[in-house]
Amino acid sequence: MSSSKLTLVAPATGIVTLLSDVPDPVFAGGTLGEGIALDPLEPVLHAPCDGEVVQCAKTRHALTLKTEQGVEVLIHLGLDTVELQGQGIELNVAVGQRVKTGEPLCCFDPELLAERARSLITPLVVTDDAGWRLRLEANATGGYVERGAALMSLTPAAASDTATTERTGPWQERRVTLALEAGLHARPAARVRAIVKRHDAEVRLGHGDAEARGDSVSALMNLGLAEGSEVVLHARGEDTQAVLAAIAELLTTPEGAEPQQEATMPASVAEGEFAGLVASPGLAIGPLVTLSLPLPAVPYDGRGEAVEREDLRAALERVGRFLENAREQAERQGQRAEADIFEAHLAWLDDPGLLESATARIEAGRSAGQAWREALDDEAEQLRATGNALLAGRVADLRDLQRHVMAEFAEAGAAPLPDVPEGAILVADDLSPSQFVDLAERGPAGLCLKAGGTTSHVAILARARGIPCLVAMGEALEDVSGEHAVLDAHAGRLEPAPDEARLAAVREALRRDAERREVERAEAFEPAVTRDGREIEVAANIGDSSEARLAAESGADGVGLMRSEFLFLGRDTAPDEAEQCHEYQTSLTALGGKPVIIRTLDIGADKQLPYLRLPEVPNPALGVRGVRLWHDQPALLDTQLHALLGVVPLDALRIMVPMVSEVGELAWVRERLEAIAVERGLTERPRLGAMVEVPSAALCAANLAEQADFLSIGTNDLTQYALAMDREDPRLAARADVLHPGVLRLIQATVEGAAGRCPVGVCGAAAGDPLAASLLVAMGVDELSVEPARVAAIKASIRRLDAASLARELPDLLAMPDAASVRRRLAEIHESVSDATTTTPERIPS
Repeated sequence: MSSSKLTLVAPATGIVTLLSDVPDPVFAGGTLGEGIALDPLEPVLHAPCDGEVVQCAKTRHALTLKTEQGVEVLIHLGLDTVELQGQGIELNVAVGQRVKTGEPLCCFDPELLAERARSLITPLVVTDDAGWRLRLEANATGGYVERGAALMSLTPAAASDTATTERTGPWQERRVTLALEAGLHARPAARVRAIVKRHDAEVRLGHGDAEARGDSVSALMNLGLAEGSEVVLHARGEDTQAVLAAIAELLTTPEGAEPQQEATMPASVAEGEFAGLVASPGLAIGPLVTLSLPLPAVPYDGRGEAVEREDLRAALERVGRFLENAREQAERQGQRAEADIFEAHLAWLDDPGLLESATARIEAGRSAGQAWREALDDEAEQLRATGNALLAGRVADLRDLQRHVMAEFAEAGAAPLPDVPEGAILVADDLSPSQFVDLAERGPAGLCLKAGGTTSHVAILARARGIPCLVAMGEALEDVSGEHAVLDAHAGRLEPAPDEARLAAVREALRRDAERREVERAEAFEPAVTRDGREIEVAANIGDSSEARLAAESGADGVGLMRSEFLFLGRDTAPDEAEQCHEYQTSLTALGGKPVIIRTLDIGADKQLPYLRLPEVPNPALGVRGVRLWHDQPALLDTQLHALLGVVPLDALRIMVPMVSEVGELAWVRERLEAIAVERGLTERPRLGAMVEVPSAALCAANLAEQADFLSIGTNDLTQYALAMDREDPRLAARADVLHPGVLRLIQATVEGAAGRCPVGVCGAAAGDPLAASLLVAMGVDELSVEPARVAAIKASIRRLDAASLARELPDLLAMPDAASVRRRLAEIHESVSDATTTTPERIPS
């Protein structure tokens, strides 16, 4: 057999059927791979190629051959034959045996199988093509074939089509436990791919017997990884250690969980009403408008392989530019959820697996538009077949890409969205994220989707925009209509024809809700003063200047933490002074003179930079990071301090030094800051503060406060170090609680040590936790810094707080045995004033 071509022949005389016509969605949808099917007319199946038997089902209905080229071929006798438990089937081979083309693999009783199985149609599927390209032969177009007739051929992929550049050197391995609550879905998979593309390394991820290339979002998602899955990372190349560290950090750092709704249908709905899953809570009244969103029409047949390949490349490039512009616009407008989704779409657009699938169809004679349609149809079926609700919810994202690219080949261009009246409740099969964004600009009152899931990107966007949305409502929604429908996305039901009493009750509830939101928005810009008269500054945590405007618009009293390391990540060289200064100045300008705290570079052995080589250490959390890095890399510090001192006005700037463990470290940074300020002839100085993240800093807070202009407690790391619990270990996440009495005593020591010397803030996750935030204020903290979206809520909770009263509970709370006890007691205290603090959506009588 030629090494440049592998031919698969008919395993029996029979009738050929296209795989897409097999009456089984797993095979027809291409979930297992590409191939062909045969309805055998003789009772023996023979080897379609030379190879080794690598798998035999215990029920004898399926076996897999592996060729010397690494191609794996599944021969599956009949449909639903697994239920026969081997009856009527005898194997002629065993695992490990080598066979030649035409040798018998198994015998079967055709009458028994015909009577008890759903069908004798036998799929022949290439489950692993080992990088070879598959093409159907002329005999595979349908009809009668003799045993041994050529059905499929495979040839090596061209070098230019190989998406992963081969690196040399030994493979290195790292094992991690996935901490992503929703599993390895589109966005984290896109981030893995982005990490790989930034590094000179070849990466593969393994789970059990499955493996995926690190640069393929599709392959990564199809691993079906869930929280707690054990993942083996393999890498080789120049940046092996850096890429392993970066991916390990991503996979073992819990995501900010999206608000998840209870994925259950209402217990019952009245006659004429429709139930759905709550994707975004809320209440709406409006006319029902059904959307019809067909795919653009594209030519089916191609005009030649070379022409269609180039057309597809150009179309993907144009769509990529559009998505990149959309992502940048979303970032400028502070719409981070939308920006993340567009970024995931960009990664999918450049996915080598999808490109290879489409290219194979072009080679089979399809047009570029049709090839892309079929490739994404197959991918969508694979996502559905995983059984993972989150991955299945990403089908709408694939449909979005499908529509975008197909529109490039449609004679009439992209099918425009239909006109919809403002205030309508829209009904559709499903929506892609870009369709949702377009429709959201038209002011819909709500959404009702036949398909979709509570974890889909459309659900995320609906929650971010505050648009009530029900999903998974089913085909019963097909002919629904109503002029004044009620969408109750608290109770999970759509009422197409409510009576006047119901409409009046809902309208009154909407009026009160609008008034409440308006008051909250207005009050977001007012000081947060407790009931006993203490004013607390509520600032925002940001990652870059694009979030600074969002912080200002949220009513934040300033920026409590700007993480400057985002400027240094994802690039080949460190940002220069001018670039840094521009970023810092943009943030200060956006806040209009309010204080902005910028943390100096917090990087270390756990977060490698490609241009900053640090040695691997057994415990990166205890290694060279934060302020410790500056003694090894003083030039980086000097450049950053020069950039910071270039902003105006300097009296609005606060510089914060991370990972300070003793006062001498802060004094050293102040000396460098003063020397640069004198060198530049500056008369003003920014305030300099320290983060309290390690127990020694908390216990020596009085000394630090003599040197610092302010202290800010990083509760995430302080909790980690105090409890000796790795914050990145998902098995310990629930126990690593800031409300542990030991951590609270360190916070108390910090506040008491700084009293009368300098203010104390909190910029860790605890500041946004309602229970923890109230206790922090009662303990004497002066400032809380939270995500911009939390500013208004935290300010409102502070206004309801009697800090002095809660402070009297502090001795009892500190004496409790564990964090769970503290949480229970705080919850009881909050419950006692629930009438003032509740944020539960009002239930409207039906």
